[in-house]
Amino acid sequence: MQKVTEDAGSRAAGLAMALKLIESVQARWRSVNGSHLVPLVRAGARLKGGQLVEHPEKLAA
Repeated sequence: MQKVTEDAGSRAAGLAMALKLIESVQARWRSVNGSHLVPLVRAGARLKGGQLVEHPEKLAA
């Protein structure tokens, strides 16, 4: 069996690395600007540039 070089070493060290990663990401987190559009997208609506596309088959051509 080979030891992987990226091994965290211990559970505590792995949790510490995960915590540092999460803190780093939180500093650059940006919320969704178009949160009101999320239900439309989940329902299958097509958007282009933040605008609802009425006839998506015309875009394919």
